[in-house]
Amino acid sequence: MGTQHSSLTTERWSGFSLDQQILMIGNEMHRAARYLADGFRIHLSEAYERVLALTDLTVAVQCKPTLRRELLRWRDLVAALYISEDPDLGDHNNAFRVLLQFTPVASEQIPYVLSDPSSESSS
Repeated sequence: MGTQHSSLTTERWSGFSLDQQILMIGNEMHRAARYLADGFRIHLSEAYERVLALTDLTVAVQCKPTLRRELLRWRDLVAALYISEDPDLGDHNNAFRVLLQFTPVASEQIPYVLSDPSSESSS
């Protein structure tokens, strides 16, 4: 998970609310967007690795099977970005938007961290 989150255990992660967990994953997605826009591929890969690791922790501590299933589906989107030779910023931002829509509190951040979806391209 890298040094930034290496001390996180499922026990410690479960102490955070789902809102906090989603927002922390979102923070890594926001960081990844900056790396993607600036062409910093090594840092981008590391950010996606942190996103995947935090998502895995979130899945591990969730009791609701439907939430786990949706988180795992979302994780697949990030995994595809991670292995892509040329990840698209529009695809990244679409995945980021979906993540933030998991909770009402996280969704309040959308106007602050994502531009209007009509201005993003997915080409």
